[in-house]
Amino acid sequence: MEMKKRLTLELRNKMPAEVKELVLDSCCSEDGKISGLSSDFENLEFLSMINVHLHSISNLPKLNKLRKLELSDNCISGGLEVLAEKTPNLTQLNLSGNKIKEISTLEPLKKLPHLRNLDLFNCEVTTLINYRESIFTLLPQLIYLDGFGYKEAPDSDAEADGLDDEYDENGDEEEEEEEEEEEDEELDDEDDLDGEDDENGGDEEDEDDEDDGDEDEDEEAGGYIVLTSMAENHILDRVGRRSFGDPSSRPAFFNLGRFRVGGLRLPEFPAN
Repeated sequence: MEMKKRLTLELRNKMPAEVKELVLDSCCSEDGKISGLSSDFENLEFLSMINVHLHSISNLPKLNKLRKLELSDNCISGGLEVLAEKTPNLTQLNLSGNKIKEISTLEPLKKLPHLRNLDLFNCEVTTLINYRESIFTLLPQLIYLDGFGYKEAPDSDAEADGLDDEYDENGDEEEEEEEEEEEDEELDDEDDLDGEDDENGGDEEDEDDEDDGDEDEDEEAGGYIVLTSMAENHILDRVGRRSFGDPSSRPAFFNLGRFRVGGLRLPEFPAN
């Protein structure tokens, strides 16, 4: 829609002098210039012409009461001196997304004594070294540039420091998590070892109990099957304690006292 037609719709049967806010976003300017807007909008305080393909604001009418001007996403590359002449009481100016490349292009804004907020997002000028310091030096009346005050906006070093701090914090957290995991693993290993010791201890106790049981059974039994190393593969008759009561009748190997042969314990006899 053309800018003139859009203006007619926005008036809604009002007189231009009655309008305090006017939004003409995304309409089509005529040859890249403002059209249809006149000084009859003498009480206009807010004017928005975002993305209307403006290349120049030379046709901007005299608007003494205008406080806020939105001109973002256009093709403006200069000619800002008209603002000081036509909008002397401007306090907020948004030039984001335009083709402003040099600090010198903004020098005419020095003649706007009430200018407090200036936005230049996505303008090539923002990539210059010491951009913020240069703008605040050029326009000392400014309070906010790109949404931040002079001391509020973090510079690249501060941002880098902030990222380093974030990485450090994350690193510390990761180290703490790793330490906690290692401690948990150590505790688990200790529990496993304790469990194995208990099992081994239980097995040893069971073996001791079995040995004690065997001893008790052996002592209660009346005799033993004795396999001797002196006479391999020969089996002695089942004998009792009385059979070897006389030391002279005992085989020589019985002088060793109590010992086991073939998994059975022999009776205990005193040595000669």
